[in-house]
Amino acid sequence: MRWTLKPVPDSQKQQQLAQELGVDPFLAGLLVQRSVDAFAKAKSFFRPDLEELHDPFLMKDMELAVKRIQKAVGNNENILVYGDYDVDGTTSVALMSTFLESFYDRVSTYIPDRYDEGYGVSYKGIDFAADNDFSLIIALDCGVKAVDKVDYAKEKGIDFIICDHHRPGKELPDAIAVLDPKRADCSYPYNELCGCGVGFKLCQALAIVNDWDFDILIPYLDLVATAIGADIVPMTGENRILAYHGLNVINTSPRAGFEAIIENLNKTVLTITDVVFTIAPRINAAGRMKHGLHAVELLKETDLDRAKEFAAAIENYNSDRRELDRSITEEALDQIITNKEEEKFTSVVYNDGWHKGVIGIVASRLTETYYRPTLVFCKSGDRLAASARSVKGFDVYNALEQCSEYIEQFGGHMYAAGLTLLPDNYEKFKARFEEVVCATIENKHLTPEIHIDSKLPLSAITPKFYRILQQMAPFGPGNMPPVFMTENVVDTGYGKRVGKDEDHLKIKVASKKGEKNGFNAIGFNMGEKCDQITDGKKFHIAYSIDENEWQGNVSLQLRLRDITS
Repeated sequence: MRWTLKPVPDSQKQQQLAQELGVDPFLAGLLVQRSVDAFAKAKSFFRPDLEELHDPFLMKDMELAVKRIQKAVGNNENILVYGDYDVDGTTSVALMSTFLESFYDRVSTYIPDRYDEGYGVSYKGIDFAADNDFSLIIALDCGVKAVDKVDYAKEKGIDFIICDHHRPGKELPDAIAVLDPKRADCSYPYNELCGCGVGFKLCQALAIVNDWDFDILIPYLDLVATAIGADIVPMTGENRILAYHGLNVINTSPRAGFEAIIENLNKTVLTITDVVFTIAPRINAAGRMKHGLHAVELLKETDLDRAKEFAAAIENYNSDRRELDRSITEEALDQIITNKEEEKFTSVVYNDGWHKGVIGIVASRLTETYYRPTLVFCKSGDRLAASARSVKGFDVYNALEQCSEYIEQFGGHMYAAGLTLLPDNYEKFKARFEEVVCATIENKHLTPEIHIDSKLPLSAITPKFYRILQQMAPFGPGNMPPVFMTENVVDTGYGKRVGKDEDHLKIKVASKKGEKNGFNAIGFNMGEKCDQITDGKKFHIAYSIDENEWQGNVSLQLRLRDITS
């Protein structure tokens, strides 16, 4: 594990900001590191304002999209809202269809079947639209590379509006409008929106042209916040504003579907982390194990009793997903060892019996184990389908582009992608991918890295310090939870391995030997480091700060990230 200490912030800015805000210099330093270096910026950071959202008409093709929807409404056309089967796609479809249905009644939804149709816009979906007299498809979280599919739809008299956030290919589809802030010719000020975020901007534009109050859009922000968290897009700019206010909706007036999921949680206030690890996996489970439309039904349901029925079914899907995820991960790890591929620069595994719905999760698990670019393949019709995951600093999308001669189609981001290929090309692709990664990856990218925000004395950790830290949320890429480093601490004598298999480490750290006061600390999957903290040895810790609740008592604790001598 590499520890990288972030550059020390400008001391003059740090001191000035500390005085202006009346906060600890350590906290001011964290803000300056995040480019929050003036009072006005701090105000905006701690209290994100919906007034600061950009004008949606700054996005290329937005006016064309709005006009086409207005025309469809005026002509009583049937509109099909089409989206991917993951969290971003299903929340997008729920948002767009519910918003359109609030003023127009000829709207239906479509989610492709993960197994029958695969990712993105499908010919089967277009045929469904043609057979049912839909003349406009609004595609969300997909479509920016669907050149042939959009041409096919055009031949059948069906127009497309695309709301996507993935990287476009060399050619854009011939759609009425392609809303994607990653378009090279789009000058929209923020290009890190998720698919649901792009859909929200289209709803915002429709509200503007109809002279509707922005407040009618606020109830939809819970969907946007969930998609932002689940899709791991940067928690900066517009995403931070949308997530902040979306979390407020979840915590104050959740939609029935969310209430049905979270009612058994023993938490009064949900964070973005809770959304990512509690709500998102259940929404995802529908598309992984059954069909994404089940998630859309849950998200659109307004009756709580009905929502509870949907949520119970989805909970079963999630349990099945967890069991499959566990068993396939074990098989994949065994395959790497059997093939003697532990020392390779990549992990590429395949089994035609693996479940397509969980290969993305399995790829993430393998990346955690071997920490290198990873692809997990399974059979999908007459093709092989894969989910790709990468390591910090390495662009797996670019690597796949260099293997394109063996790929049928692919799409995605720097750190996650999906692809299909012909079975005969699997071994050739595997060899080429290893070759590309070997030639382009830096050695440092093959070792996990902890970014340390600041060195911190234990004496600086107070309830007030923690309260202000919490106000820096929501956290995510670009605004990660602060990680601190304290050197030369000792265990007060309570250190031990805990957990069913003694996998975890529980200690109480203090600044010096004999000091009675200290902080409880927990290190998950760090049990093997117990020897480093015994016999009064001094050691260094990397950690974040959180709260521990036990028998009604709440106290600060350190969440260990690593220990070193």
